Amino acid sequence: MCGRYSLFTEQDNQEILKIVQELDRKYPGNSMRTGEIYPTNLAPVLLAEEEQIIPELSSWGFPHFRGSGVIINARAETAEEKRMFRDSLLFRRLAVPTTGFYEWDREKKKHRFLLPGESTLYLAGFYKLVKGERRYVILTTAANDSIANIHDRMPVILPRKRIRDWIFDTDRALGYLKEKMPALEDRKAE
Repeated sequence: MCGRYSLFTEQDNQEILKIVQELDRKYPGNSMRTGEIYPTNLAPVLLAEEEQIIPELSSWGFPHFRGSGVIINARAETAEEKRMFRDSLLFRRLAVPTTGFYEWDREKKKHRFLLPGESTLYLAGFYKLVKGERRYVILTTAANDSIANIHDRMPVILPRKRIRDWIFDTDRALGYLKEKMPALEDRKAE
């Protein structure tokens, strides 16, 4: 499961800083969240506009079908079968830029996971429009060895070089959901 992630905008992470600055220029006075991102927050995502990948703002979580709360994750193994997720997975995929995601161990200690040697981590997701507002969920899969001792699920990780295929190529995107995720680095979070 992925219930929180980080989006830090330090000067040394030019990739994230550029996305945030572009959205601030595009939407002055927006309520975009940075730092620790929680469900329902408005946050940056990367999605298709014609043949380009552009940053946009979106709220994290589909409205829950029972009427209260939000659905923030979808299982990669079953998303294509679920009516709530199928069209979004097939036609509205996006990448969620982060500086890591959080999980908690049995002692309630917080861990932040990143790709080794990278300051930016992209997560696979998809979106739909709800009453004119773009809402997204993050896909999860079975945890690999680098996170399994903390949690049995993890987000679907998108290496930078796979973002374009994920967003534009449905066959490759669906195939990628069956691949083994890259090993992550566990950084104890404060």
